Amino acid sequence: MARSSREKFEVFILAVVSDRLRGAWPNFLRFVLKSLSRLYSFIMNMRLALFEHRLIRSKTLGCQVISIGNLTVGGTGKTPVVEVFARALQQNGRRVAILSRGYKKAETPLPVKLKNLLTFNAPIQPPPRIVSDGRKLLLDSALGGDEPYMLASNLPEVCVLVDKDRVKSGRYAIQKLGCDTLILDDGFQYLRLKHRVDIVLVDRTNPFDNGFVLPRGLLRESVRHLSRATFIFITKSAGDGSPELRQQIRSLNDKAEIAECRHTPRHLQDVFTGEQKPLEFLRGLKVAALSGIAAPRGFEESIQRLGGELVFRKRFADHHRYTQQEILDMINTSRDRGADAILTTEKDAVRFPKIERRDVPVYFLRVEIELLSGEESFNDLISRICFK
Repeated sequence: MARSSREKFEVFILAVVSDRLRGAWPNFLRFVLKSLSRLYSFIMNMRLALFEHRLIRSKTLGCQVISIGNLTVGGTGKTPVVEVFARALQQNGRRVAILSRGYKKAETPLPVKLKNLLTFNAPIQPPPRIVSDGRKLLLDSALGGDEPYMLASNLPEVCVLVDKDRVKSGRYAIQKLGCDTLILDDGFQYLRLKHRVDIVLVDRTNPFDNGFVLPRGLLRESVRHLSRATFIFITKSAGDGSPELRQQIRSLNDKAEIAECRHTPRHLQDVFTGEQKPLEFLRGLKVAALSGIAAPRGFEESIQRLGGELVFRKRFADHHRYTQQEILDMINTSRDRGADAILTTEKDAVRFPKIERRDVPVYFLRVEIELLSGEESFNDLISRICFK
């Protein structure tokens, strides 16, 4: 399926799942998806039971393994949380590797795969892709994936590896790169590698979606599996303590430590030149918003909260890889709508092609995690990982 057709299909299915589309055909699809959800939930429960009863054994690699993940598909703001944990561990003396599956990275071309298979001395298993070896960047976002490249860019002393087999990439990080602490990015459902700590993110604005697992909802597994978490981050918090959500979480898990955080904008940065602007630059500015992320509404609302006047917005499917023509079209439309600047997310910015013509400046919004509660618990967790 071509990329544009696949993305249109993804947008359509999301509209069906979120009940935005009405009529006989969407209703029939929801009925089918609900039946498939029951099957998917049964399979996930059986899989978990096999690991819990050790009929399938998790691998151990002899080092600290921390999983950071979600119950839902995307949209919780996981990447900045991974960055915060990796930086804290590295600053406390750990040699950290982030292991990612590299969602929607460019796959090895089929001719190269065939050549490797036919080469006499070709390795049976290719090594993982090394986005960063903790000293320098080695791959771009196309080959390494959006989030891995973004993490590697912001964490120069942390190793970042990409492979679907994270047992293999974990071994490589330990043996070849000297790492002693592994962070599984989006690893809550990755049970092949034993976790010492399971950190789960819950989006305050949409904690458990509609309560259905895939494909009728956005849950990857039943909400009752939140009981496996050892530390829970409530993200996108409003700063009010989230009492109702906390009560719901406590009914599912009465042992995990809970912290609250929000994604706080820090500055604007030119996508092409790297020039930084203070947030005050946005006040009164006419802005066109461009995004290809799971939850674009929060990004667009943050522009308005910072004083920007949103005159145009363009949304693409999550992880959309932009073409030069799409960026030029966005620049032309933004200029015609009277926009002073185009604003995108940092995750989108790593997918931008290089272009020479920039009639309207293009910035991304640098966002960092701000802890609102549970800072002591967070620091205790870092200490237990680093010094126990």
